[in-house]
Amino acid sequence: MRRTLSILIENKPGALARVVGLFHQRGYNIESLNVAPIFDGSYSRMTVSTRGTENVVEQITKQINKLIDVIKVSDLTEGEHHEIEMILIKMHASKFTKKLRDKLKSQQLNVIEESKEIVVLSIIDASSSYEAIIKSIGISNILEVVRSGSLGIHESTKTLKL
Repeated sequence: MRRTLSILIENKPGALARVVGLFHQRGYNIESLNVAPIFDGSYSRMTVSTRGTENVVEQITKQINKLIDVIKVSDLTEGEHHEIEMILIKMHASKFTKKLRDKLKSQQLNVIEESKEIVVLSIIDASSSYEAIIKSIGISNILEVVRSGSLGIHESTKTLKL
C-alpha cells in the first residue's frame, strides 16, 4: 500500500542523507521525495512516498523519529489529507490536438510553451491521476516527462509544526 510521510527536519548538512540512508539500510524504496526549507530556513519539510504494510510504515516512522535532526514525523495517509504533484510534459505540437486539449481541460493544465515543434504542459493534480493523464496523452506522443514528487498536508486542524 502506498504511504505518504511528512517529516519536519532541521535544515542542516547531512540531515536529508540520514533519512534517505535509513530507507536504504532497511531496504525500503522511496517512490517520491520532496524537500524544501520552511519558515526562516532553519527547518525543512520532507514529503516521502513509499510502499509498505501498516507495520512496515510504523517501523519506518519509529526509526526516522530516532534520527537526531528529525523534529516530527507524520503518516499523512493515516487520515484525511490533501496531496498534489506537478508534472511537466513535453510533446510534439502536432500531437496536441483540440480533442486532446479538451480531454485534459478537467485537469489543472497550463500550456507553458507552444511552438510549431513542441508543446510543454504543466499539470497539477493528485499523484494518483498521472498514470491516467499519461495514458490519455499516449506514451508514444510524449517526448519527456518530469514529476515534482508528492506534496501533502493534513486536512482540518491537524498540523505538522514546531
